[in-house]
Amino acid sequence: MATDPIDYDALDEAADCSYWEYDPTLRGVAERLYPESDLNWARSRLSEFGEVLGHTVAHNADLIDENPPELHTYDDYGEVQNHVEYHPKQFENERITYEEFGLSHDVFHAPEGRDEPLNISHALLMQTYLSYADQGFTCPASMTVGAAIVLDKFDDGSLSGFFQQLTTDDYDDHIEGAMFLTEKQGGSDVGANETRAEPADPETVSDDAPEDAEVYRLYGEKWFCSNIDGQGALALARTPDAEEGTAGLSLFLVPHEVDGEPNGQLYRRLKDKLGTLSVPTGEIEFEGAEAYLVGEEERGFKYMAEMMNYERLSNAAASVSAIGRTLLAAKVRAADREAFGDVIQEYPLMRRDLVEMTVDYEAAAAFTFEAARLMDEREAEGDESEAYRLMRLLIPIAKYRTARMAVDGTSYAMEILGGNGYVSGFVTERFFRDAQVLPIWEGPSNVLSLDVLRALEREQAAESLLPYVQEKLDAVEHPHLEPLAEEVEAAFTDLQRGLGALAGEDGDYAQYQAKKLADLIFDVVTGALLLEQAQDDIERGEARRALVAEGFVNTRFRDESRHIDSGERFAMTDEVFDAVARYASVEPDALVDAPEPTADD
Repeated sequence: MATDPIDYDALDEAADCSYWEYDPTLRGVAERLYPESDLNWARSRLSEFGEVLGHTVAHNADLIDENPPELHTYDDYGEVQNHVEYHPKQFENERITYEEFGLSHDVFHAPEGRDEPLNISHALLMQTYLSYADQGFTCPASMTVGAAIVLDKFDDGSLSGFFQQLTTDDYDDHIEGAMFLTEKQGGSDVGANETRAEPADPETVSDDAPEDAEVYRLYGEKWFCSNIDGQGALALARTPDAEEGTAGLSLFLVPHEVDGEPNGQLYRRLKDKLGTLSVPTGEIEFEGAEAYLVGEEERGFKYMAEMMNYERLSNAAASVSAIGRTLLAAKVRAADREAFGDVIQEYPLMRRDLVEMTVDYEAAAAFTFEAARLMDEREAEGDESEAYRLMRLLIPIAKYRTARMAVDGTSYAMEILGGNGYVSGFVTERFFRDAQVLPIWEGPSNVLSLDVLRALEREQAAESLLPYVQEKLDAVEHPHLEPLAEEVEAAFTDLQRGLGALAGEDGDYAQYQAKKLADLIFDVVTGALLLEQAQDDIERGEARRALVAEGFVNTRFRDESRHIDSGERFAMTDEVFDAVARYASVEPDALVDAPEPTADD
């Protein structure tokens, strides 16, 4: 069905609207992500969620950011209470998310109107929409799903009560998850963690302890604990006589309270953070906290890696939404703001900016949700599958690249709003503060780039990557796309040459080049994905994505992108601006019949 360009001037700001309706990029993700049997259900769910996010949750998030959680470690008598006080609107947002829209329920239990649960990627897309309203709240929502994934995979059944509470859609019974890894002396070096786990004296175990659980007491310190009062927190600790490093770590579930009392831990303080203020992040001293072993001893890091894969993709999803929400604000401003006699979206340089920002947004979304699709495929096919090897490679790259793109994207959206964009109360100011944590959460870029090397070495991921990319490029046959595919093919050849060169070098040199390699993989895979999607769309009679792919190739691969005398005017034309930045339909024939703009036009 043909669509007219979106009239962003109809909005006053990037709120009081449906995020489903005003974000065709995410709608396109949904159309590609869900099996045909799930698509109608998903459209209805996501449309309703996008509506309430834009009209209720987004405004609540602004209030919560102005009135963030406060920690009351002690009561009036000096007794430890570890009470976190929230703005009341936080509870409304939680009820909407967990009960009305089943964010942590629907991928583990069949929601109303369905016979089976949804794939994990459904939760990731829901989180992307949620992040459109509140980046901070998405952190505990994501960890709730992540903790449930771990228990679902590795618990022997003794912690099934916690799993049910993490995944229920009854808000009064629902609990949130958390992930306590970081210690001062370790940081990203999790193997340096020193928190100890001692078997608990059976006489001291609480009445709340699950009947068949192996109960321990934790001693030590965790330095960066987001969602500090989550009742379903997972923590790594070392049992007696365990070996050093990550191989000796075990995983434990640590409740916030047991028998209605603080659980042997002191919440020392909340961090005074730059952004993501709606999620309380603090420091914990374990002083004999009751904890329940998850799975087997000394396999904790392996178990936590499952949660880390999900959290890294969640981070990428949050990055996608940070770009999307602030880009929406920038487009609204560009359609409304008059300067020098015209609205600023009519000026060639602003058109170029908005087109390139939209292309970056499409690229980030395409790569992130391709990694999510591979995670779903791996769930069905197992760790010996091609999907697993590709997933292990693409997830750290998705997290690394989209996080950097989010910082850049939110910064430039702020610039388009001008001075107001820098002022508290405007969405770009909050999202710019929030976006700064995205390159840090779940591993900084250097750590992620080294993980790319591990995936190539341990999982032989290149053996899966090369035919995966080649198949996508070989499927391109439309005359407008073929020269674009040749540009990506040339970069793909460079990638293969680089992989071969690194295979013959020492480990230090591979580390030195790791980030450059991750960047090249992102660009090549994203180019191939956008071309594949453009070809599919053309076969269905819609050619807008061909222009998105062209915009991506222009900025990533073509030498003339560095020259100012090449005659390139791609984003200046009404046709390209309306199609890419304003999501207007494009007839496939228009790609072939329309003459290319020249320097004389």
